Amino acid sequence: MNSGRRAMGSNYMNWAKTRSSARFNLAISGLVNLQFSELGIGIDKIGDLELTRSGGYGFAPLQEALAARLGVQVDSIVAATGTSLANHLAMAALLQPGDEALIERPTYEPLLALASYLGATVKRFDRRFDDDFKILPAQIERNMTSRTTLIVLTNLHNPSGVLTQPDTLREIGDIARRAKARVLVDEVYLEALFEERPQTAFHLGDEFVVTSSLTKAFGLSGLRCGWIVAAPELAEKIWRLNDLFGVMAAHPAEQLSVIALNLLDEISSRAQSLLKQNRALVNRFLDSRDDLETVRPLHGTIMFPRLKQGDTEMLIELLRTKYETAVVPGRFFEMPAHFRLGFAGPTEMLSGGLERLGGALDELAVV
Repeated sequence: MNSGRRAMGSNYMNWAKTRSSARFNLAISGLVNLQFSELGIGIDKIGDLELTRSGGYGFAPLQEALAARLGVQVDSIVAATGTSLANHLAMAALLQPGDEALIERPTYEPLLALASYLGATVKRFDRRFDDDFKILPAQIERNMTSRTTLIVLTNLHNPSGVLTQPDTLREIGDIARRAKARVLVDEVYLEALFEERPQTAFHLGDEFVVTSSLTKAFGLSGLRCGWIVAAPELAEKIWRLNDLFGVMAAHPAEQLSVIALNLLDEISSRAQSLLKQNRALVNRFLDSRDDLETVRPLHGTIMFPRLKQGDTEMLIELLRTKYETAVVPGRFFEMPAHFRLGFAGPTEMLSGGLERLGGALDELAVV
């Protein structure tokens, strides 16, 4: 991808906001949203929230709660409005126009659009279906140049849901260290491992910068509770950079985020139960189809099936227009034979969506 033409926005996010809505929405990748009452906040308790706070960088109770959860020092935490702004701030701090960013393929399209917008030259390393979408560190090393300043990846991988193990991340860190580059890891889906969640990659070395949020695994997308973990000197730089973008967070969201972090064990139990039930449903569906092939990760909220034969775009359009069902087109991940399937929504909706996906596949098979 060439940076000569700067991206203005994200094609995927435009689609998600204008075209993804459906009665049976399998395009959603995050857990069913919680209600205020499930955080112990009824309408009568809203008055207990403070509308504003004094200035400063970060809300101390939130900073401390995030630091405790991640096992890092408070001065390594930068709170941000969701993972999206966290990625923006981190990449803006790490990339100058003309720098080279080495980004996985397939990947989450806004990461590519953001690097291009920041004026970076984007190079790629491949995560292949035939390798179960695993990262092969040799692929990264082969595509590094003297201008590479940032390696960008997602863990769990978006769109496949595949986990990258710490040993592989450590190898990537070694490659980056030798090149005096950094590694940005978007860990937003890693939260869906719950108590099996490994330590954040930040613990592998100061060359790692990590972003995440409570958005995907807990049904807390409305809080926009995101964060960056970075070495203290870089974290301070990112806080200062945020003066140009976010300035101050909405304080009620900060307070609610602290409440949510204190309830994550309870919230996690609900989430795990739903995902266990829904994953089994998806696996039974995939077992019944010989027209789809899929890497089936053990964790997360998404999968990335590939249609063995036929036109995937035609399938997606048929799903949308006739079957009232949405999945994410693989073209947004530069793999048009695939589609991303989210299964963290209500079980009844997932069951209905899978039934309709099967109907659309059967209909295309006889065309």
